Amino acid sequence: MIKQKIVSIDPVIPASDTILTAGKILRSNGIVIFPAKCLYGVATRALDEKAVEAVFHLKQRPLNNPILVLIPDSALLPDLVTSIPQTARKLMDAFWPGNLTLVFEAKKHIPELLTAGTGKIGVRLPLHPVARALVESLGFPITGTSANLSGQNSCHRISQLDAAIIHQADLILDAGSLKGGAGSTIVDVTGSCSHILREGEVSADQINQVLAI
Repeated sequence: MIKQKIVSIDPVIPASDTILTAGKILRSNGIVIFPAKCLYGVATRALDEKAVEAVFHLKQRPLNNPILVLIPDSALLPDLVTSIPQTARKLMDAFWPGNLTLVFEAKKHIPELLTAGTGKIGVRLPLHPVARALVESLGFPITGTSANLSGQNSCHRISQLDAAIIHQADLILDAGSLKGGAGSTIVDVTGSCSHILREGEVSADQINQVLAI
């Protein structure tokens, strides 16, 4: 049964039928493990509270730790956030799609569980072809949290996944070994000055250079 839920997928040109299968699962609030640029992630329907709750349960994640979302296009942002500051637009133009997550003020309809009661939502436009194909086929946000138990190391190969995650996932898309690393850089753009919450693939120097222009 476990082998049947692990499906190989081309990391450059993902098969449309596999993406379609994954999309059906996500539309039904299921859970799909998928490759992002550096690490494997956990996807579900981001705006459905029960689906998000299942991700918290799967990861054994504290409820005060928000979950970021992936979107198919920046045109979807106004549906999720109260405003898009000019600093955010600069960073989006420079680094999206890519490994930069921006934290905005969330609109009131965003599930409180997703934001962990912070009133803020982290959003990224993914670069990896499989992740992009997924969100583009769906047209709605999916979760993009890493596929590991809370507090444990992230996974850049399917063989590193915890057995509990494999058991609870509905589908696992195996794109081989990913590059690994620190994952996305997270920048909060909600205040008068943007600040880096976590430095990852995009360096602080790169961020500061763009904002200085």
